[in-house]
Amino acid sequence: MVEATAERRPRSPLLQWAVEHRAIVQGGFDAAAWAAALLFATSVRYDFKLDGVDLVRWLLLVPIAAVVQAVAGFGFGLYTGRSRFGSFDEISGLLKATLVAGLVLFVANLLVDPHFVPRSAVAAGAVTALVMMAGTRYSWRLARERRRRPSSDDAQRLVVFGAGEGGEQVLRAMLTDPAGRYLPVALLDDNPVHRNLRIRGVPVVGTRADMAKAAATYRAEALLIAIPSASAELIGELTDLATDADLDVKVLPTVHEMVGGRIGLSDIRAVTMADVLGRHEVQLDLAQIAEYLRGRRVLVTGAGGSIGSELCRQVHDLGPSELIMLDRDESALHAVQLSILGAAPLDTDDLVLMDLRDDRAVKALFAERRPQVVFHAAALKHQPLLEMWPAEALKTNVWGTLSVLQAAESVGVEHFVNISTDKAADPTTVLGYSKRIGERLTAEFSRRLPGSTYLSVRFGNVLGSRGSMFGTFTAQIEAGGPVTVTHPEITRFFMTVEESVGLVIQSGAIGGSGEVLVLDMGKPRSILEVAERMISLSNRDVKVEITQLRPGEKLHEVLFGPGEAATPSAHPLISRVCVPPLPPGDVRRLDEAAPTSMLLKELESLAIPAGTDK
Repeated sequence: MVEATAERRPRSPLLQWAVEHRAIVQGGFDAAAWAAALLFATSVRYDFKLDGVDLVRWLLLVPIAAVVQAVAGFGFGLYTGRSRFGSFDEISGLLKATLVAGLVLFVANLLVDPHFVPRSAVAAGAVTALVMMAGTRYSWRLARERRRRPSSDDAQRLVVFGAGEGGEQVLRAMLTDPAGRYLPVALLDDNPVHRNLRIRGVPVVGTRADMAKAAATYRAEALLIAIPSASAELIGELTDLATDADLDVKVLPTVHEMVGGRIGLSDIRAVTMADVLGRHEVQLDLAQIAEYLRGRRVLVTGAGGSIGSELCRQVHDLGPSELIMLDRDESALHAVQLSILGAAPLDTDDLVLMDLRDDRAVKALFAERRPQVVFHAAALKHQPLLEMWPAEALKTNVWGTLSVLQAAESVGVEHFVNISTDKAADPTTVLGYSKRIGERLTAEFSRRLPGSTYLSVRFGNVLGSRGSMFGTFTAQIEAGGPVTVTHPEITRFFMTVEESVGLVIQSGAIGGSGEVLVLDMGKPRSILEVAERMISLSNRDVKVEITQLRPGEKLHEVLFGPGEAATPSAHPLISRVCVPPLPPGDVRRLDEAAPTSMLLKELESLAIPAGTDK
């Protein structure tokens, strides 16, 4: 439901009195409606020959009708302010009260004298009175809504795409906000059922193909996509059409962003790349998820990162008995606690400031807090840096993961979910090698711990994550360019952090121990097109500069490596693959001080065992 919170325009003294004495005003109008209706119906019965109308009998019926209408109306909440004026609830009460009044009149007329007033006049009078009373209420409501419409001089004129529930709600909010920034002037919808429809006086004038015509006809300045469930593909297509029609583009929040299904006009915002690339229809089985999280002790490593912090927020909402947030970045822990609790005292047991490279500290923490579910999101992820410093990838992504796995084994963790990356599929970089080794180590511990579920989840780029290319592109655009792209044909997979984390949590519920669950990220997107669209949305004249692929960088990422046979899972956006387990001793023997070239070969040999298809 959409809220409108703007201040109303000042009322005249007479109107203010009418609002404050609503029951008296309504009762008076309803009594007058009964009087006029009975006189009209009786006149019709006598072919409008007034000499056939007995005014004395008419005068006797009117007070009876008015009194019964008033008593029944109070009984049904018609005059108590229970329902909004002119709403369907009020009309329902009006119908019931009028039916009671009509039946009482009909019976009274029969008991006194069947010919006192023609029976047809009583029945027709009740119907006429109902129409008049409902019409009065509708006219009042219509006048109020017109009075509360935003000024056409000050508000931005919008074409609204979507004549469904979302469109109707947002139209109601905009048209009852006199100080509003938006004035809807036309609707577009591809559904032929909505053709020729009018919602609160705003007409549906065509489909998306008619956008340019609608913009010109109604002098629109912007397009509002009023479909919270709109896919990235739909938003991208509509954005292109709006750009061609010289319209700014605005969107409503996603279904995930709505709290209790409520959105306000302040939530209307400009379209972003997350809307264009990352809106997927993600359905989660919350009952299945809650079964392994509610009432459990849950630990999240890397809790201050983009993935880790969103994991903490979503897990917190699922009711764990304890949520333990671990990170070595104190500022990141402050931010995630603040986002969840609305305060950050920093002296509570839910925060753990620790480095996963400290084996003894990690083991001691697990022994003390004894988590039952672990989400391992801590990792170094910036590919070019790790190519220069592979020992850091070894210490954090490999040994750090092993440290957490061993600590989990020591206390009997029931569910262990290792966050991996698409770069672990057919790896060609230090990042890919280290994350692939993490998948293999997780598979090894699943083999050693029957009855527990140890699995990895693999997915691609997360929109809005710290250090992502979107932040880089945004900074380059704001600086006046150029925006740098390594290759004109390079592509990547994308998903929003909320969507990917939701699927990660779902994976923990449906995955089998030792599996790697792979998230369906949709189709890969051209990075060059992404850069060009970001420039277009910024309304800046910025150039794109093509550089060159960096060492180990793939032109196209994949979600499945050679020889990996994907099988479906219980969720349509999640697939399963298996990876060979890797004994911990094989990674403990690696030497962080070895020459870079040698360490790279060692990491590659552990990530891709001899005999594996390449």
